[in-house]
Amino acid sequence: MSFTLVVPKEERAGETRVALSPEIAAKYVALGMFVIVESGAGVKSGFADADYAEAGAKTSKTISEAVKKADAVLGVGAPSARRVKAMKKGGVLVAQLAPHQDAAGVKSYAAQKIAALAVDLMPRITRAQSMDVLSSQSNLAGYKAVLDATSEYGRALPMMMTAAGTIPAARVFVFGAGVAGLQAIATAKRLGAIVSATDVRAAAGEQVESLGADFVMVEADDDGETAGGYAKETSEDYRRRQAELVGAHIANQDIVICTALIPGRPAPELVTRAMVESMKAGSVIVDLAVEQGGNCKLSKRGKVVTHRGVKIVGHENVPGRLAGNASALYARNLHNLIAAFWDGDKKTLALDWDDEIIAGIGLTRDGAVVHPDLKEARKRAPAKRKTPRKKGG
Repeated sequence: MSFTLVVPKEERAGETRVALSPEIAAKYVALGMFVIVESGAGVKSGFADADYAEAGAKTSKTISEAVKKADAVLGVGAPSARRVKAMKKGGVLVAQLAPHQDAAGVKSYAAQKIAALAVDLMPRITRAQSMDVLSSQSNLAGYKAVLDATSEYGRALPMMMTAAGTIPAARVFVFGAGVAGLQAIATAKRLGAIVSATDVRAAAGEQVESLGADFVMVEADDDGETAGGYAKETSEDYRRRQAELVGAHIANQDIVICTALIPGRPAPELVTRAMVESMKAGSVIVDLAVEQGGNCKLSKRGKVVTHRGVKIVGHENVPGRLAGNASALYARNLHNLIAAFWDGDKKTLALDWDDEIIAGIGLTRDGAVVHPDLKEARKRAPAKRKTPRKKGG
């Protein structure tokens, strides 16, 4: 019996992406898989049912039955509890599962004896670069953040010399020089803005400056970077000194792009109310971290708000605002992962749980939570206090 791979519609409201493109569907079929896509799953990304059918996949309006028999289910976001319960025991779930924010979801994967792979935990190693969904999606988010800023900013970005006078270039400041931040810097520079950026990682300075932007940072005791290459939490003293430097700098900026995130933790608050109020009326802040709490004190998830003339943009699912590109890249990321562990002779997915990649993204297996970070978090969790029984009751 052939290996069945199923791609349902996303259940999260407002999600425009899909975990499979027709291009990648054809690749799975070529590997020997039987591919089923829920009818209409790719419409918001520009992929019609006919495109999937042409690639060799089957489209189905009754995806629930297919999920029950699926050897693997692919998704962009975490499935609902109802969908998890429908999956067959021993099946594989591949999606962005946000396990640090969804303990109940992790518990449900274990209860259903699903092999759950959270691709948003992909280790940043050379072998996994082509599988890194956070990088592919953040790259698009950084680009779109600048476009969203320009649509709210009532002026031009480049310097323009006209017969009626000179228009000065806009000043753009980027918080965080990860993938999203670097793309935001590059995009703003291409549009002619004067760009500066900051990051807690000292090594990011060279990357920022290589794109033609100024790097704004106070000296720190360490490099501000985890072993995996992500930014880490800083000391209280560092945050105070950095806030003083940034506060003076931000008052002269026209556009601020916030991209700073710490994996597994709420977004650090970097732009205070006082900083917002120091900016000129007509300035714009785009907070890409709004779904994790926000880098700006005043940002509102899913809304564009104005405070004392400063617009604060808090769009949700920014990669999904470029759904066609985002879905195509995401689908390739998942294919690169699955193809790396595909047993062509046996026509099955052979997950090596000792492999660095699977060990990094694997949450549950055979009814148990196996990811080391999640197991450690359970150990640290305080025990529930037992309510003493009343005498005579």
